[in-house]
Amino acid sequence: MSSLRFWAVVPAAGAGTRMSATRPKQYLTLLDAPVIAHTLQRLCTHSRISGVMVALSPGDPYWARLPRPAGCALWTVEGGEERCHSVLNALRELAARAAAEDWVLVHDAARPCLRRADLDVLMDTLCDHPVGGLLGMPVADTLKRTDALGRVVETVPRAGLWRAATPQMFRLGALAEALQAALDQGLLVTDDASAMELAGWRPLMVEGHPDNIKITRPQDLSLAALYLGQQAK
Repeated sequence: MSSLRFWAVVPAAGAGTRMSATRPKQYLTLLDAPVIAHTLQRLCTHSRISGVMVALSPGDPYWARLPRPAGCALWTVEGGEERCHSVLNALRELAARAAAEDWVLVHDAARPCLRRADLDVLMDTLCDHPVGGLLGMPVADTLKRTDALGRVVETVPRAGLWRAATPQMFRLGALAEALQAALDQGLLVTDDASAMELAGWRPLMVEGHPDNIKITRPQDLSLAALYLGQQAK
């Protein structure tokens, strides 16, 4: 098993406009704490994660009041205009503390229900993998493709299709190079695996639990509260 260290990066500079809320979704209240507080708790309390780098929007007014996990190596860096910019900024800042061959787990700030078991499976599965990979779930629903008017034009076979989630785990140096290469091509990739794919790599999908949801719309908060309550039993 690999002796290299594991680090986490949390891009948290987004505005979350689809929530139609007065503050970014990562700072909305979930079970008496901000969403991102739950997320950081899951990462910071894992014994194999050496530290967490959080990318924040410039002048973030909420971070200073955030409850922090005790005993956690936690740092911040200024984020960018898009998620890919924030992750790249975080990787460059983390490079002062980590080796290029160390593993980095990039996790969405608005995924507060990440299970420790999924973290363990991800790290155990990928620690000796030549590329890395990501958590995801096989698609179970029937998929339809529509035209601009919403009319169904075809049913898409779901065999081999997955819903990508996070964390997405890659070596620090390789991921930084892949993200920079994508940006040099004018491509604003929406997840880290996409950058690795563009660089010619083939990330491995690792199946996780479906309750690792991303807070995107208002109704997701109550669903996340339900899942956190179930996990605590």
